[in-house]
Amino acid sequence: MKSAWIDGDARALVNRYARDGIGSDIALRVYTTRLLGRDPLLVLHGGGNTSVKTAIPDLLGDTTDVICIKGSGADMADIEPAGLPAVRLDRLRKLRSRAALSDEDMVRVQRENLLDPGAPNPSVETLLHAFLPHKFVDHTHATAVLSLVDQPDGEAICTEAYDGRASIVPYIMPGFALAKAAADVFEKAPDVDGLILHKHGIFTFGETAREAYERMIALVTRAEERLARNRKAVFVTAQLPQAVAPRTAVAPLLRGAASLKDDRTEGAWRRLILDFRATPAVLDFVNGAEVARYSQAGVVTPDHTIRTKNWPLLLPAPADGKLDDFKRAAHDAVAAFIDNYMAYFARNNERVGGIKKPLDPLPRIALVPGLGLFGLGRSKKEARVAADLAESAIGTITDAEAIGRFESIPEADMFDMEYWSLEQAKLGAAKELPLTGQVAAITGAAGAIGFATAKAFAAAGAEVALLDVDDAGVTAKAKAIGGAALAMRCDVTDAASVQAAFDTIAETFGGVDIVVSNAGAAWQGRIGEVDEATLRKSFELNFYGHQRVAQAAVKVMLAQSTGGCLLFNVSKQAVNPGPNFGPYGLPKAATLFLVRQYAVDYGADGIRANAVNADRIRSGLLTGEFLAERSKARGVSEKDYMSGNLLHREVSADDVAQAFLAQALALKTTADVTTVDGGNIAAAMR
Repeated sequence: MKSAWIDGDARALVNRYARDGIGSDIALRVYTTRLLGRDPLLVLHGGGNTSVKTAIPDLLGDTTDVICIKGSGADMADIEPAGLPAVRLDRLRKLRSRAALSDEDMVRVQRENLLDPGAPNPSVETLLHAFLPHKFVDHTHATAVLSLVDQPDGEAICTEAYDGRASIVPYIMPGFALAKAAADVFEKAPDVDGLILHKHGIFTFGETAREAYERMIALVTRAEERLARNRKAVFVTAQLPQAVAPRTAVAPLLRGAASLKDDRTEGAWRRLILDFRATPAVLDFVNGAEVARYSQAGVVTPDHTIRTKNWPLLLPAPADGKLDDFKRAAHDAVAAFIDNYMAYFARNNERVGGIKKPLDPLPRIALVPGLGLFGLGRSKKEARVAADLAESAIGTITDAEAIGRFESIPEADMFDMEYWSLEQAKLGAAKELPLTGQVAAITGAAGAIGFATAKAFAAAGAEVALLDVDDAGVTAKAKAIGGAALAMRCDVTDAASVQAAFDTIAETFGGVDIVVSNAGAAWQGRIGEVDEATLRKSFELNFYGHQRVAQAAVKVMLAQSTGGCLLFNVSKQAVNPGPNFGPYGLPKAATLFLVRQYAVDYGADGIRANAVNADRIRSGLLTGEFLAERSKARGVSEKDYMSGNLLHREVSADDVAQAFLAQALALKTTADVTTVDGGNIAAAMR
């Protein structure tokens, strides 16, 4: 491992923060914290922590000795000074004389001594940092170090590898007891460069930010050098099917199997989003003949348990052409996983006095031989975090097996960590949005109605896929939404393009739950005079386009077996034709019947089909030129045309989006047609 310290970059950050009145101690602490946090071999997703002991003014202006330490849950990769809350140092150090301190009291004392009462909670390992004498202290979960300590004889291996440069701290759950034990171990050999925490990670320290950081690099390099010696071959490949099913077909089956009915609301499901990995290292791991042994041995570091569970879901290899067999096996495997998790919970909850409630028992990692691994989460971000941690863990376990045998902490310790309130606090307690865990695909998403709908669904918690024939336009719209929004070029008049889009959605998110079939365009002309080519062109887009999208979506929804929702932009032309507008209205009328046919044919599968009849929405369809033509056809001014309804109010794309959202949330409504037109009796359905 190489040091990433660059003098010029360090000085630049010091100068930048100096303009804001922030001293060099904090600036350099931020600099090296980011260096650590941006290396996935050291830290991933909020793991690890760093600190600096310094003196700063309190709220009264008095200079106070403090420890500035990473706030709980903050990400070292992009930390700012505000992510290093300052805590009065002398008050923390006095705690070391105590024989015991509960977690609740530890948190209370740390918060009471924050210089800024509104700052985030200091790290759960604040006391360990405080009890060490050094100015700068760094803590990571370096994968190379974990490969050494995650062994039955890990302490002995580290003692030999570090040869006095680092002391070994036996495994203790983070908190007051670990802080005291680590300080005691350090004081027995105060010349060491760091501490190796058995089954946990590594601490280094120094009087400068650079010294602490480069000691980390040096000690991790020692671990890498030890792992390179006397390695044995690992992961003999198991026998696999001659042809493995593609992940586009497997992902919806897995996603459906890893979903639970929500007993609180009839028809509701608790779904997960997927994230896929298939590097050579991942494939070697999941294809190994002994994968059932080493994959189920536990986490590589206790911090992972809240995001990955303590073991992954292990599935059979999916043979191409035998997906029904895989679907049954996946459902059986998830049921067994849940039973195993609940049994684990019951026996450990009894051990601690029956004071806990079980967390979500669904898996967060799935291993599929022949294919790779899937991270699962209630959002794409959660799924990606789980997959990142699993991929990192595979590297750790692979190296551990190459020099010995991977061993995690005991089950009781895993439970204590998973259900530790301070660990759970890292995940936050934000209330889930109504479409959390669902995937929504919107066609015509570069247009006004499509974009408004994509925004509304994303704001309601859905992962959104924006589809449009305008590649550049839809990419810009997805970027504007942000997050994990997916943009794809999709021509709904081309069956291959539609199938490719839904394959990409399945690859990206695991499947689809809601489809808003919105793409369309308007052709005009007196119906007795319009040429057949124009009429056929309109039907290709305004009817067959909807059918292609719905058909591709239903295929995925049936594979998931968790229902779904098809939503169609039909237009009031389906029931209230306008003059010279037959080429547009005729296919829209056919689409209205299509909505009802899907409702009839797939209601028993929990798939709902609804439509919105909108009218006079400023969009790519209703351009200035088009508006002038339709106003003329109706014999009214453009202003009166746009507000020519019972309410005398112009209807917007956002109004249509809210109608689609309401239909998506109406779990007991199908074959519905909602009018969004300000009131047009001639277009009323009943």
